[in-house]
Amino acid sequence: MSLEGVLAVDKPAGMTSHDVVARTRRILKMKRIGHTGTLDPEVTGVLPLCLGRATRVVEYMQELPKEYEATLRLGLATDTEDLTGNIIEQADQVSVTPAEVGKVLETFRGTISQVPPMYSAVKVDGKRLYELAREGKTVERKSREVTIYEIEMKDYEWNGPFLDVSFRALCSKGTYIRTLCVDIGRALGLPATMVKLTRTVSAGISAAECLTLEEIERLMQAGELQEHLIKVDHAIRHLPAHTVSDDKSAAAMQGQRLSSRAVAPEVTTEGSIRLYNSDGLFLGIFEKQEETGAIAPVKVFLPEI
Repeated sequence: MSLEGVLAVDKPAGMTSHDVVARTRRILKMKRIGHTGTLDPEVTGVLPLCLGRATRVVEYMQELPKEYEATLRLGLATDTEDLTGNIIEQADQVSVTPAEVGKVLETFRGTISQVPPMYSAVKVDGKRLYELAREGKTVERKSREVTIYEIEMKDYEWNGPFLDVSFRALCSKGTYIRTLCVDIGRALGLPATMVKLTRTVSAGISAAECLTLEEIERLMQAGELQEHLIKVDHAIRHLPAHTVSDDKSAAAMQGQRLSSRAVAPEVTTEGSIRLYNSDGLFLGIFEKQEETGAIAPVKVFLPEI
């Protein structure tokens, strides 16, 4: 039986998300692998990889909040919004206090507007922004709304004339932490750039659940990797769980629509659900149709023989 489930990778610095996928494909000797959210090369931390049929739930995992631990440097700005870029502004003096920084951080809690950085994968007129940036071009970008659910200062340290501030942020998908660092600096009247970033939670998966690439290779060679994978239905455990009646279980596995009476507890809300049979076997993702009230299949997971 081929590997199936979510492999939580502890991404090292110096590799793109694509590099991690490519190396994992070589280690696992399988092609069907997808990730749930790109990390910049110098960013470390949680990178969930979906193996085999688990690639079908990537879109559901991507909807979950992500948590980061970041360090920003007040008094310095770069063209990439992190230390990989060229310095474009530098303050003569940083005269804010950590208490003032903490108060400003609080103002970013909630829904905020961000302009994607030029060094990002967002497409404008069919071209990636980072491709335009490398050509020395700057184009107008539309702002987008993102949500910062939690934000708190963790530590601070003076680095010569600059103040390095470490903070934790729980945010919605599409949030650029680099841009958040710059915007925090702007709110303090100072240039700012991101110094360090680690993703500590993604798709409900924490750093403690992650394996290094070296550990993955060792477990694969020992034939023990499957037991370290997160099961497909557990990876989407934020979706409500329901059970189909025994007499309609076969119909569900065949991808047929079900009467709402065949599912317990009753599905009362819109949106996707996880559906199981009475033995606890995961059958797939279903949803209630607004017009008919029927429970319709979205992605059926037939048991592997």
